[in-house]
Amino acid sequence: MSVADVKAYFQQFDREKDVIELQLSSATVDLAAEHLHVAPERIAKTLAFSGEGKEGAMLVVMAGDGKVDNKKFRGTFGFKARMLSPEDTLALVGHAIGGVCPFALKKDWPVFMDESLKRFETVFPACGSTNSAIELTIDDLYTFGKGKSWVDVCKGWQDDAQTACDQQK
Repeated sequence: MSVADVKAYFQQFDREKDVIELQLSSATVDLAAEHLHVAPERIAKTLAFSGEGKEGAMLVVMAGDGKVDNKKFRGTFGFKARMLSPEDTLALVGHAIGGVCPFALKKDWPVFMDESLKRFETVFPACGSTNSAIELTIDDLYTFGKGKSWVDVCKGWQDDAQTACDQQK
């Protein structure tokens, strides 16, 4: 899979022209934020995990400042969070690390959206390569990413959100 596959996927929504291809790498949250001129937390990172029973895959899309909370993950899904290796991610999901996204997947793996995303009007997920992204509303991300459900499996972002709210008072 590649950015071309993701663009082809977005044709059905007439959004293929909205895919941004950067000259520089956007393979990490910080690089993507820098090159897209947005706050790192607005980068929607997609992590690939082993599915239940260690077979298959599942994806969780979260805000750039979110970190997986193992206790919340286990409580939500009933098994330990185990990220796929780079090789397994490419083989199962179809996108290489740095370009993993919930679009144009190799198979219809379940995609979960983390609550950490809901504090933004728009976010920037990758589009199948280490130098691509698209700006989407949260609703469009859920729809186009074939979200199965909203989950709360991240930590770290609430403290930053609360600090930002406190500073606005």
